[in-house]
Amino acid sequence: MIWNEQYETMSREELQQLQSSRLRQTLESVYQNVPFYRNLFDEQGIKPQDIRGIEDITKLPFTTKDALRENYPFNMFAVPMKKVVRLHASSGTTGKPTVVGYTRQDIETWAELVARMITAAGVTDEDMAQICFGYGLFTGALGLHYGLEKVGATVVPSSTGNTEKQIMLMQDFGTTTLIATPTYALHIAEVASGMGIDPKSLGLKIGLFGSEVWTESMREELERAWGLFATDNYGLSEIIGPGVAGECRQRKGMHVSEDHFLVEVINPETGQPVPDGEEGELVITTLTKEALPIIRYRTRDITIKTTEPCACGRTTARIRKVTGRTDDMLIVSGVNVFPSQIEDVLLKIKGVAPHYQIIVTKKGYLDALEVQVEMTDEAFTGNWRDLEELERTVRARLVAVLSINPKVKLLEPRSLERTTGKAKRVIDLRNK
Repeated sequence: MIWNEQYETMSREELQQLQSSRLRQTLESVYQNVPFYRNLFDEQGIKPQDIRGIEDITKLPFTTKDALRENYPFNMFAVPMKKVVRLHASSGTTGKPTVVGYTRQDIETWAELVARMITAAGVTDEDMAQICFGYGLFTGALGLHYGLEKVGATVVPSSTGNTEKQIMLMQDFGTTTLIATPTYALHIAEVASGMGIDPKSLGLKIGLFGSEVWTESMREELERAWGLFATDNYGLSEIIGPGVAGECRQRKGMHVSEDHFLVEVINPETGQPVPDGEEGELVITTLTKEALPIIRYRTRDITIKTTEPCACGRTTARIRKVTGRTDDMLIVSGVNVFPSQIEDVLLKIKGVAPHYQIIVTKKGYLDALEVQVEMTDEAFTGNWRDLEELERTVRARLVAVLSINPKVKLLEPRSLERTTGKAKRVIDLRNK
């Protein structure tokens, strides 16, 4: 099922013409109304009229999160504050947050984008959708909320925490769609099992999971635990929030709403575009945002783009599930390590639970990597030989993938702290 066939099934030629027209309008807006962009363009000798269409996008400079922080709170806005009807902010843990604003039209656009995304995943007006994201400055909860209501689904805004009550609501209301981070969704399933309730018996059909990087192995774990159809979606507050892209039922990449966003994939080292099908860093330019238009925003997310037609009938570009971030990459003893690599290894080993933590320390001049991972109840036999064998297996698999030899620490089930939001997977103590 397709929510908006006019824009989701346009020919590539029509789409590129529309993108070029909207790009020119956006550039005129930021040049006239955002001093940051006017100064930046003037420094590089660029005028909006120099950009004839999307083929000239590489002539424009990048925008990074630093620009948003340096212009905190409202200096990147392209409209006066009286036209801004809502503010959100990033969930950053250090320094000032990045603030985003929305006009009434931006809010309408946002709901439309989420409606497309959730329709692609299979959500309809027959569904009962329980939102287990925290409501507040974080864009996830309210972003999904408005889109679900636009489609006609019944929304249960249960927010995060009070997990036993979440389960009660699922039982009593007949929840069919779960919206959460993958880690919190697993935690809910774990709590349900502890209450003597099989998560599958709750009858959930669709999971809309996002807000953190998660692997295909995690998808398998979620589907095994809940018996639902798990989909990934993509968004970031600086661009609009959830709704930038999402998976259809084919799950062959996340469809981008290209009438609203121009996406590129670049080599993160050189900043040069890479061909379709080649891995790199995702860069996004907003084409319709009124309050906070952003030009060539470096997301730091690692993905692959394809414009090949999808079997679902949509003609929009797709991006692969994000496998990591350039700023999440750890360099341990000169080796590049992504947390997603470690997760993928762990979740394929029998006896290991999907709860882990990565700790990096320095001993003298040498880096040391420790992976702490919980065992499943079945693997926690108390037999020393069984534990040694499982530890050897985990270490050997990690060495094969990472090419470094980490310390492995097996933990009792349910011993790592659980979170209702984004999981904190990495603790880097080298600078402390």
